[in-house]
Amino acid sequence: MAIERRLSRSMFAEAEVVELRQVCMTPSGLFEPGKYIAGQLPDAAFEMGLVEKLPPVRGKSEEKET
Repeated sequence: MAIERRLSRSMFAEAEVVELRQVCMTPSGLFEPGKYIAGQLPDAAFEMGLVEKLPPVRGKSEEKET
């Protein structure tokens, strides 16, 4: 039996940039894969394990994004 990966919105800061790994369809809308602010995504995306933290940025690219 496979281990189910369930996450919670509480694992992420409301303003944290996260990555939605798969399409998430809810009655309120369709969310395409990509980068979002955690507060913009529905709870279902977190509960289904579709959201992941972005890896930390290092070096010169970190200076460009801020």
